[in-house]
Amino acid sequence: MTPLVVALAGGLGAALRFLVDGEIRSRVPRHLPVSTIVVNVTGSALLGGLAAAHVQGLLPVTVHLVAATGFCGGYTTFSTSMLETVRLAQAGAYRLAVANAGLTLVLAVAAAAAGYGVVSGLV
Repeated sequence: MTPLVVALAGGLGAALRFLVDGEIRSRVPRHLPVSTIVVNVTGSALLGGLAAAHVQGLLPVTVHLVAATGFCGGYTTFSTSMLETVRLAQAGAYRLAVANAGLTLVLAVAAAAAGYGVVSGLV
């Protein structure tokens, strides 16, 4: 039963990613893939918070698995981020490619740490 629930949560995460991505793309110029960065940063923050909640004993293993692996796994998109980086480099936009990869890495790690810290501080 757990794999089915993880899959359903992953589908919900992917659907939300689709909506968030579309909304941001409709409002922000497309030189830098801001929508993918936003999705990965917000997903990392959520994942950090979920990890802290799990470590603190606030989330049972199955709930953590469904939320982290399922929902966050469906919502975040490392592969798309790296593909966009490659496409920028192939187009000769090397600075944007480096900015995309660097911003994604630094902001996502910082967001995960912040999410972990916020939830840990609440307990």
